[in-house]
Amino acid sequence: MGIRDQRKAETSRKIQAAALDLVEELGLEATTVARIAQRVGISSRTFFRYFDSKESAIVPGQGELVNALTDLEIAHGTSASHIFQSLLQVCREHFSTEIEQHEFRRVSRLMLADPKLLLIATQREQELVVELTQSLTARELVTPMQASLTSEVVASTWRVAWQCFTQAEKAGTSAVPSEFFEQAVKELMQISSAGPSDS
Repeated sequence: MGIRDQRKAETSRKIQAAALDLVEELGLEATTVARIAQRVGISSRTFFRYFDSKESAIVPGQGELVNALTDLEIAHGTSASHIFQSLLQVCREHFSTEIEQHEFRRVSRLMLADPKLLLIATQREQELVVELTQSLTARELVTPMQASLTSEVVASTWRVAWQCFTQAEKAGTSAVPSEFFEQAVKELMQISSAGPSDS
């Protein structure tokens, strides 16, 4: 990572930290883009170079995940199964990084205290589903139904791993983030491999 990228990443972290500080101090409603920018010492215009809303500053990792998923290069003719596995790999790579770089534990604590933050995370997840579905459909990589199913399952796997990690943290269990994602994928594969005769 070059100096410019390091500075950009550092400013992004400062913006998120300021957003979380303000939510803790003032609550979600009173936290504004102007207040976040003032806390960091930047203009509101500069804020919008990094995040498109205060909500995306509070829960930023999903925006980066959306970009990584929709930017993934996939060759035409790739099977739907392989596309799904490739998308899960992108999630796998981002899961631990998000927790390490985006004050995940703090966000989790705030979500437990303010259900509105959970709604924000849910809305961001739906944005992920819509954008990934549109990307897969527009590139004609899979059928529209496969695009929807793939996007929903990718997002659900991410969310379940995230929630299980949060619950383990809350319970005081020593938790390794990547293990929760791997377990979620493993459980998903066990469920999806069950045929009609297994029911």
